[in-house]
Amino acid sequence: MSSPTSSHAYGIGLIALLIGLSASVVFYTSFYLPESLAKPSVSHAILEPAEEFFLIEIVPGAVIDGNENYVPNKPTVLLTFTNNVKWVNNDDTAHTVTPDHRFADPFSGDFGSPGVIKPGDSYEFLFTEPTVVHYFCQPHPWMKGEVSVEKSRF
Repeated sequence: MSSPTSSHAYGIGLIALLIGLSASVVFYTSFYLPESLAKPSVSHAILEPAEEFFLIEIVPGAVIDGNENYVPNKPTVLLTFTNNVKWVNNDDTAHTVTPDHRFADPFSGDFGSPGVIKPGDSYEFLFTEPTVVHYFCQPHPWMKGEVSVEKSRF
């Protein structure tokens, strides 16, 4: 027959074990798992394309309705070659690159300039999977563009 002291010790040990396991599960599901799933695995060739960036210029006079605005206006960029796209504002007015519909790249996050792009400034976005994104300038909604991202055939 066991003494009452040993059964209490056994009970306390069991409770400590359950608390430890619970804390481990909470840590794994709350901290470790979300961090490990935060960004997908993307090949090095896509993350560092052959070209430093593909340039889209916001041309002088883009603010005037009917003028060219984003040049080129509907480019096709290729993963591993030109998928890092850079918009440069060469106009004397601030503009934006705002998606028509919310778009988030699994690796790079939300697409769209974080506020206005002042004259002489730029906005870059790294696309990591095939897609088509339609965008416009929020203060000047007649300014529209599109980027098609395709897999490289090489």
